[in-house]
Amino acid sequence: MTVVESDVGEVCGDGEREPDPSDSLRTFGAVVQALREHAGLSRVEFGTRVRFSKHTVESVELGRRMPDEAFVERAEDALGNTGALRKAARHLSRGEPGLAAWFRRWARLEKRAVSLCTYECRLVPGLLQSEAYVRAVFDNSIPLLTDEQVEVQVAARLDRQRMLRERPHVPFSFIVEESVFRRRLGGREVMRTLLDHALEHTAPRNVTLQVVPLDAESHSCLDGPLQLLETLEGKRLAYSEGQQNGRLISSTQEVSLLHQRYDTLRSQALNPMETRGLLERLRGEL
Repeated sequence: MTVVESDVGEVCGDGEREPDPSDSLRTFGAVVQALREHAGLSRVEFGTRVRFSKHTVESVELGRRMPDEAFVERAEDALGNTGALRKAARHLSRGEPGLAAWFRRWARLEKRAVSLCTYECRLVPGLLQSEAYVRAVFDNSIPLLTDEQVEVQVAARLDRQRMLRERPHVPFSFIVEESVFRRRLGGREVMRTLLDHALEHTAPRNVTLQVVPLDAESHSCLDGPLQLLETLEGKRLAYSEGQQNGRLISSTQEVSLLHQRYDTLRSQALNPMETRGLLERLRGEL
């Protein structure tokens, strides 16, 4: 029996499924599928032309496999040689374990941001969470995570927090609802360590934490959580997140409006010194 190259690749492990498919892999796969269907080819017919199995074609189209150079070149030849797949393949990246698919692009952007602002009303922002609090967050995930999945999530969250330590010249601003710090997620001891952690990591001059008190009579961000950043090139972007989804916002008009809301909320929240006093009192109550 003749062994085609795709079979050899799969035997060697090159055809293994991505453990956590990235957005770029899914997008590339969707383009391949659209071009294939436009050409009137089934997966079997296309697989014959590119000398890869139907299952490999399916895995690439669903974003479950990183296509190798041979697949990209043969797919180009089979689908019109437009150059679209070659260009798209340059931007492919693997998934990032521990980060939700809808958050990955923002996570990459914030690593290079020259400023970052975060408003949260659900839980303490990820960059300020203690390890015990992180574990409590993921222990409450539905469906329940396996022990291995929890460890991957915790490691990713803690690794992301390195930004606060490694970028001392970048201003980080956080505004958080008082109710978030009063909710005893994980129990008293978890919240004690969380408050200690938050006080320690917001002490540097480039990190600002403000709390919106329970008795605040005005509130400009009632539409929900919000993140804002500015890139090295001066581009301002925003991100909002909900149940199982997130939205990256680049519209100049929308981002400007969200900045106005965030800036207004700053004036409605406790100032940083008042905030530290509140957190210290909450810590003393536990």
